[in-house]
Amino acid sequence: MTTKSYTALWFRHLKTDWFQLKQPALRYKPFVLSISDHGRKLVAAADPKAESQGIFRGATVADARAIVPGIEVLDDIPGLSDKLLGALAEWCIRFTPIAAVDAPDGLLLDSTGCSHLWGGDQAYLQAILTRLQARGYDVRGAMAGTIGTVWALARFGRQPVIPDPAHQRDELLRLPPAALRLETVTLDKLQKLGLVTVGQFAHMTRSVLRRRFGQNLLLRLDQAFGREEEFLQPLQPVEQYQERLPCLEPIATATGIGIALQRLLEALTKRVQKEGKGIREAQLKAYRLDGKIEHQKIATNRPTDNAPHLFKLFELKIQEIEPDLGIELFTLEATKLEDLSPVQEELWAGDQGLEARPIADLLDQLTGRFGSGCIRRYLPDEHHWPERSIKPAQDLSEKPAIPWRTDRPRPTILLPQPIPIQVTAPVPDYPPLLFRHQDKVHQIKKADGPERIEREWWLEEGPHRDYYCVEDQDGDRYWLFRSGHYTGDRDQQWFLHGYFP
Repeated sequence: MTTKSYTALWFRHLKTDWFQLKQPALRYKPFVLSISDHGRKLVAAADPKAESQGIFRGATVADARAIVPGIEVLDDIPGLSDKLLGALAEWCIRFTPIAAVDAPDGLLLDSTGCSHLWGGDQAYLQAILTRLQARGYDVRGAMAGTIGTVWALARFGRQPVIPDPAHQRDELLRLPPAALRLETVTLDKLQKLGLVTVGQFAHMTRSVLRRRFGQNLLLRLDQAFGREEEFLQPLQPVEQYQERLPCLEPIATATGIGIALQRLLEALTKRVQKEGKGIREAQLKAYRLDGKIEHQKIATNRPTDNAPHLFKLFELKIQEIEPDLGIELFTLEATKLEDLSPVQEELWAGDQGLEARPIADLLDQLTGRFGSGCIRRYLPDEHHWPERSIKPAQDLSEKPAIPWRTDRPRPTILLPQPIPIQVTAPVPDYPPLLFRHQDKVHQIKKADGPERIEREWWLEEGPHRDYYCVEDQDGDRYWLFRSGHYTGDRDQQWFLHGYFP
């Protein structure tokens, strides 16, 4: 069984660090962030320079100005801590798939099985702290086997803290009671009794501790010592079908990206193959050194576990990935899966049609190159009106509810809306002698019809249509119709609705 490992990060001046990043001039003078409370201005956060002169959170702004004349006072931004922690937790996903916000000023990471990719626990924690400090944050960190212990060590232990598993308990016993995440009332009681370290009361009888300090003290002790399991609430749910590839050296070339993608696809397709599933949609994420994340998605027309085919779809998009200074982590996630049934590999063997894998692969590649709307498949729909008699298919596997009509000819190209034309016709129910379309006169040499199509009375009222298949002097064939009965008024009564090959 794998030993659990957690990392805690504590941002001691989260909001003031962010203000300094946005306003570099603030680095050279003390400042505080203020909020209004019942008509008074209170200090919501103070930078290290202000704290060194005795100004802390909760003081009044008037007192802060009395202590440090000319101190800079800025308005706090509601919800800023939550937004910053959320963004930092997302950034930390490059070090672990499970990152959780620990409001109001910390993060918790599940580091189980992750640190060896960086060369061990010490290098792993140091890499995180160094990167965050380079971004301008005053951060402390620790690694330990329980959430309670690692939270305590990050805030009250020597830095950076990675105690030997056999001595984690001893490290915790030397810390003050506040390291157990206790309420202020409980901390005050412990202080009045002279209990200034966890070790002074951790071995007391549980019934005594419960009676004097409540059940929560026992719960926090059990969580810290691993007797009570504690769970993280990850910022992003860990996807079941996801593969990760950290990079020892940042990758900044298309060749390197391609190699990383191949490895991820091989690992992911092996997993889905074991479960008899195929990938319909997949997403590649590339985490850059500057904190930005590059996204690329692909979709297939049918489920597949063919890694080379999926690579070809992604290969079209590799050039769109901007590595900047380099990419340090790749993740590949199958966002949509479907059950995969075995199919033959031959292109035209049997009666496969669209079920043939080479055809589906070709359609996927065309879609990836020219966009999702470049290929359309239609099925017959239960309507009389020609423009309503077809509907777009959801995918290649969808079956028609009714058969295609083959008893009467239908044009290869059907216009979405009929176009009015000028027609010369001899007598009612006869095909026209000629028609004018786009300033060109078409002399009709051959014609077939009429085919009467009634309007669907349950949808709308209106005249019927009489359709004719006609061929002009150039051999081009058209699908024309007259709307309603012949009345002698030729204006807007005839329409062009389609073209034959």
